[in-house]
Amino acid sequence: MGDFGTVSPARRRGLADEVADRVREAVFDGTYPPGSPLREVELAAALQVSRGPVREALRLLEHEGLVHCEWHRGTTVTTLSPEDVAELDSLRGALEDLAVRRVVDLASDEDLAAVRRAADRMERATDEHTLVRLDIAFHDAVFAAARHRRLAEAWEGVRCQVHLFLLTRIGRSSEGYLARIPAEHRELVAALEARDTGLALDLFAAHRRHAVDVVVTGTAGPA
Repeated sequence: MGDFGTVSPARRRGLADEVADRVREAVFDGTYPPGSPLREVELAAALQVSRGPVREALRLLEHEGLVHCEWHRGTTVTTLSPEDVAELDSLRGALEDLAVRRVVDLASDEDLAAVRRAADRMERATDEHTLVRLDIAFHDAVFAAARHRRLAEAWEGVRCQVHLFLLTRIGRSSEGYLARIPAEHRELVAALEARDTGLALDLFAAHRRHAVDVVVTGTAGPA
């Protein structure tokens, strides 16, 4: 039996988690775009907490990949480098390809209906940041429909960084975004509902590639 006297006492981390939630929300709604400084003193004052929970919250967000901390430069919202974009895209592609194959083979009609509803909600978005949230929610539904717990956990591990990538995408160009993205997702749903693995894989790959092209070139390309 182990000696529990050598284990550090558990700590309540609710306040740090709440601060992390608030800062994460501010990143996702565009209040703090990529590259923005996040100063402990200012955040503590704005959130009416001490600097300790803010410091811990920033460490949590750094673990998620949303912020970058350097002792001599402070903390900033992560700016994705070309290498970051390439790595994130290749990992997302590997996870999503497995998810798509499983959805086509194993998803129930109810699972597919949930994916369809997630796509339908995108039609009602009136601003880019809301549409990014709904885009992430759509992919949440796809991974849930894959019925693979560890795959869903792997997606959860990169989900915030994919959200940041999509924020970077609309920061580079939002031309045609509100019109184009819901239509792309309608096509993705149709391929899944048709149980057409090849078509679904091709459309999901094209969907990812278009977003990467916008981030790399800064232009939305042809509609």
